[in-house]
Amino acid sequence: MYSTPWMSDIVVGTMRWGAWGANFSTTQYEQMIEASFELGFTTFDHADIYGDHTTEADFGAALKLHSGWREQMEIVTKCGILRVCENKPAYRYKAYDSSLEHILKSVDDSLKALNTDYIDVLLLHRPDLLMDVEEVGEAFEILHSSGKVTSFGVSNFSASQVNMLQKTVPIGCHQLEVSTKRLDAFTDGTLDQCISDGLVPMAWSPLGGGSLPESVDVILEELSKEFDTTPHVIALSWLMKHPAGILPIVGTTNQVHLSDAKRALSIALNREQWYQVYQAASGTILP
Repeated sequence: MYSTPWMSDIVVGTMRWGAWGANFSTTQYEQMIEASFELGFTTFDHADIYGDHTTEADFGAALKLHSGWREQMEIVTKCGILRVCENKPAYRYKAYDSSLEHILKSVDDSLKALNTDYIDVLLLHRPDLLMDVEEVGEAFEILHSSGKVTSFGVSNFSASQVNMLQKTVPIGCHQLEVSTKRLDAFTDGTLDQCISDGLVPMAWSPLGGGSLPESVDVILEELSKEFDTTPHVIALSWLMKHPAGILPIVGTTNQVHLSDAKRALSIALNREQWYQVYQAASGTILP
């Protein structure tokens, strides 16, 4: 049986560590990984396309310098997007590909880039409208039986798409966009499904890209004063209160902000406070 590995309550996002953001040196990668470990954050989120297919290799270069680090972390990565860029000259048009051949090739490329023998969690990055669930199931079985991937999941899928895929594939995680700026998952059945099926939800862009509606900012600011913390910490704790057990993916390139995020684990909003934020975010008053 497949089993989803334990993951840290806050997941460390690497998307902006490389060419799509800070352009960290290998030393800076080492420093961010070490800082994450010190905070108890051991799960790192990747995708093959990050940094136009360079960020996994940048991370892997740092990992190679520390023989004991791999056993201390959980690596999540994603595949399935054909991104047109210089590093992939064969891709002429953006497309999604969940074929057996593409999944197997993507995993081999990620393993080589990350300097590891296995991936803890492999996610299909976007729903492929041409997806053959039997073919995906075959790819996942090959990867699992070979020891290359421990467990599987999806990213940005609808509840119905997950249901379809689950007929042949053991889905353990669902990475989705959810924040005070993006509320769909609370009401469209996505988080309900995570609870009913035991899926681990991971929230990308949990702070809404750093720009939240003014009405939400006002409430978060009020609550941050009450708890002697920052509005961003309140926004993370708000997500984590949901019974689905949402794991926020904190994609900062700043060690101080990473440390601040840990404070969300000790904030316990009550129901009135949670719904105060929700109503400000949705722009509606509860009936």
